[in-house]
Amino acid sequence: MTSTTTTIELPSGTIEYATYGPEDSPHPPIVFVHGAVVDHRLWRPVAELLAQAGYRCHAPTLPLGSHHIPWGPDADRSPQGAARLVREFVAELGLSDATLVANDTGGAVTQFALDADPDFVRALVFTNCDAFDLFPPQPFGFYFALMRQRALLKPLVESMRITALRHSPLGVGLLLVDPDPDLTLSVFEPLRTDARIRDDFIAFLKKIDPAELAAVTPRLARFDRPVTMVWGVDDRCFTPEHGRRFAAVFPNARFIDVPNARTFVSLDQPRAVADAIASTTARI
Repeated sequence: MTSTTTTIELPSGTIEYATYGPEDSPHPPIVFVHGAVVDHRLWRPVAELLAQAGYRCHAPTLPLGSHHIPWGPDADRSPQGAARLVREFVAELGLSDATLVANDTGGAVTQFALDADPDFVRALVFTNCDAFDLFPPQPFGFYFALMRQRALLKPLVESMRITALRHSPLGVGLLLVDPDPDLTLSVFEPLRTDARIRDDFIAFLKKIDPAELAAVTPRLARFDRPVTMVWGVDDRCFTPEHGRRFAAVFPNARFIDVPNARTFVSLDQPRAVADAIASTTARI
């Protein structure tokens, strides 16, 4: 199933996004939200499966480190600013009946978006992600602290050109069971080659405050629409216990364990994620 990629100008910035599936789908649309230092391709295996089943999917690339269009110093380069972009994207494309699917840092961004407007989407699917004061989990809290330092960011990203290091716990080794070397290399390229992207990422990292998310997550109890947690059980960063605690916030949530998957469960076990999304849309 082929996809199309285009750009969209939103009040808070210009972003790229990919679409999959038929325009005249009989199903509610799907919107995907990725996390830091990945792009819309995190969702491609899942989106292609859903597209084959007739779903229309939208996967924006947010300005979180693997983007190609600079966010810029005039933007609100914070988790709340990224959340505003998500809400603007949904509004601009008329996707208020969407099921929104989030992962990793994108889970935190989604929670800030819901806190601002709990009615902007119809249903939620969270894969392994931040919640409460786990924003980010260790060891990534330490890594993010290093990457906030302008003098350190470029050398750290340059080191990710070494596959063994990139696929170790210092890179994506904790996030994926079987990393694709081409994909893991390419997501670091914008940070490696463009100082403007590094500026965006540093600004975003400096705005991360675990206390802010800790205040927001419990307030999501007011979201009474369908919620599904699709959790890679081999994740040492976002453990199943963390996921179940997060699920307990919502009055209409279910929890699905996914074996042989880590944080990027959409790449490790795309069929499980696609099936969970489809069943969630059926509950709307």
